[in-house]
Amino acid sequence: MFLPRPQLGSIAQRGPRAAGCLAALALLVGGCDSLENARGTNSLLTVFSAPPPGEAARWATDPWNADRRAQGTLLLAARPFAGEPVYMALFRDRLGDPDGNVRVAAVRAIAAHGEPDIAVDLAGMMLDDPEPLVRLEAAKAMQRLHNPLVVPMLLRALRVPSELAPERGGEPDPRVRTEVADALGQYAEARVVNALIESLHEDRRLSVQARAAGSLSTLTGQDFGYDYRTWTAWFATVREPFAAQRAYVYPVFDRDRTFFEHFPLVPDPPNEPAASPVGLSPSPVASR
Repeated sequence: MFLPRPQLGSIAQRGPRAAGCLAALALLVGGCDSLENARGTNSLLTVFSAPPPGEAARWATDPWNADRRAQGTLLLAARPFAGEPVYMALFRDRLGDPDGNVRVAAVRAIAAHGEPDIAVDLAGMMLDDPEPLVRLEAAKAMQRLHNPLVVPMLLRALRVPSELAPERGGEPDPRVRTEVADALGQYAEARVVNALIESLHEDRRLSVQARAAGSLSTLTGQDFGYDYRTWTAWFATVREPFAAQRAYVYPVFDRDRTFFEHFPLVPDPPNEPAASPVGLSPSPVASR
């Protein structure tokens, strides 16, 4: 990534601003991680050193190196053409990879480019995959792909496991339950409201309660906070609970510019625009 010596000299001669930009570029490239998320890049290293699609595809299918498979999958997912059938077939195949990191990358890629029909398969992984990070990524995917068929699986994953009633299922990792509580905010069904209210009462994790309360407000237009008794009483008496429903918008990556991102040539943060899940009927985006 170092420029030839004559170019370094010529840039430095152009003045302190150019020299400062070059120093910032060198510092960023030297200190960045190699790969970030499937929606974009957070580092100059991936911008300037990412392999071409053919090489990324070879990495994604490397039978001997799981790290390369994960990297290649994410590199392909970051490309605008990754929704083409040949790439989606590759991502689907990676869902069965024996390495958990590769499965995480595949779920992320499908969430970024997939259609609602694949949501059922991802919901199954959310329930059954032995790796917590895979279940977490699958739960986040449920926020981006709308398919009413996954509602029973989301309700099961929202529950806290109980030794007294193991048949009810449940998700032991509160991070997964947190994302599931958010994903349920797109389904205006009585069973969803009841489950979210129950979560306010039974789940001791504040992060889960916060997302459950947020989803209840999105679905109903009401704001009773974490007070499950008030939610219960209101829902038992209201005739049209979804009359004031707000538009569901999935959580997106968003941060301010860092100091170095104010320099010329340095990309802006890979912030995503707010959007509704694929498959959900279009509606005005409301603030959440």
